[in-house]
Amino acid sequence: MASALLITWTVPVTWSAPRRLVFPFWPVSAPVSLAEGRGLGKMASLGEARGLLLLLVAGAAGGPRYSPDWPSLDARPLPAWFDQAKVGVFVHWGVFSVPAYGSEWFWWHWQGERRADYERFVREHYPPNTSYADFASRFTARDFSPRYWAWLFEQAGARYVVLTTKHHEGFTNWGSPVSWNWNSVDTGPHQDLVGELGQALRERNIRYGLYHSLLEWFNPLYLDDKKNGFKTQNFVISKTMPELYDLVLRYKPDLVWSDGDWEGPDTYWNSTSFLAWLYNDSPVKDTVVVNDRWCNNCSCHHGGYYNCADKYKPGTLPQHKWEMCTSIDKRSWGYRSNMQVNELMDESSIISELVQTVSFGGNYLLNVGPTKEGVIVPIFQERLLSLGKWLRVNGEAIYASKPWRVQMENTTIDAWYTSKGSTVYAIFLTWPESGVLKLPSPIPSSSTQVTMLGFSETLKWEKALYKGLMITLPYVPPSALPVPCCWTLKLEGVA
Repeated sequence: MASALLITWTVPVTWSAPRRLVFPFWPVSAPVSLAEGRGLGKMASLGEARGLLLLLVAGAAGGPRYSPDWPSLDARPLPAWFDQAKVGVFVHWGVFSVPAYGSEWFWWHWQGERRADYERFVREHYPPNTSYADFASRFTARDFSPRYWAWLFEQAGARYVVLTTKHHEGFTNWGSPVSWNWNSVDTGPHQDLVGELGQALRERNIRYGLYHSLLEWFNPLYLDDKKNGFKTQNFVISKTMPELYDLVLRYKPDLVWSDGDWEGPDTYWNSTSFLAWLYNDSPVKDTVVVNDRWCNNCSCHHGGYYNCADKYKPGTLPQHKWEMCTSIDKRSWGYRSNMQVNELMDESSIISELVQTVSFGGNYLLNVGPTKEGVIVPIFQERLLSLGKWLRVNGEAIYASKPWRVQMENTTIDAWYTSKGSTVYAIFLTWPESGVLKLPSPIPSSSTQVTMLGFSETLKWEKALYKGLMITLPYVPPSALPVPCCWTLKLEGVA
């Protein structure tokens, strides 16, 4: 392990008792000259960042120790809860929810790219000389009800929830001690949004994930490091790393969902050092899960499970655990006030995408974007509740399932498979007009039994002419079926 400086961090007052922690926070070769932060929010100086964090748990006993390099970190087994969970809800919420136009990349499109449509939008909706910082006071969260959110996500069948603690705009949804006046406690809601949602979720035993962007588009310290070819680490030392440690120590997340990694190498972000601490000495070392966005050229290669890319679909069964993240609003992750119904995923497309993802061994993370007031709009709620209704009938084929030897039928039959032990589940997305479903892949035996989840009667079947099964589906009106789309057959005694 690289030699390191010892960092001292004052423990948050919400903790029951101060603890002195010790950690190799960054290499001694890291630059230490740092000007006072400028621009939005007062950035902490390097000295302030050091004074902020007292972090180190020395030599925790038990279990393997991971060194700060990818071969060691990549060898860590993924905690079992994540693969079993299968279904999560993603929440993109921040200052970008105020203009609610275009996407959560509003600030970048407006002032980074100077796009004419964004400049026109601001002129038409806000006073002259409006800055992005002016939006923060309008981010009120006045209707935010964390317990209602938690109930809604539970009803949706989510086993974990990931909240944006900080997007690329740099605004933090908790009282970050290194984001003075650019956080949800100092301005806007004047609330610890991260903490309040976390408490509500844990009351319902829902796992809690924290999204965190490594970069900040317009932070002057980041821009200076970028100008220096990422040979200096002033932004990382004074902003990124203190916030990551603060999030873990305050909220003890089950998942750290990293993003904003694509411009700098791991040697700039100090990603491997942070992950070594997270796996070895953090309070969540045995249960925490991370994704793969920790440096440029990292996605789909290093980390815990793989995201690879937004809305990633592998097409074949990957050899590594993965997650598909997607959004009900097909054009944005953040809330858009002008979204149209035809721009949203409908119930059947959400369920079919979930089924295909799980058949290929992935988790499905479905995003909603709340309004600036903290409302999850009714059409998003309806989509989530429809998903939950389907899962209450068919969840047996989803949660804690494993990919089968065949993931899908390579025929005109739109059927997908999952398994649990010797039981195989065939989820078909289109009801055949004949009322008879042919499944070529399962090999029947004398003990084969076929049932439909949510339907009490055993179904009749016979061997197909060449291979597989011919299953006679229930002859009932559509209203009598357990779900309106994507039905699950439970196959026992097949190979």
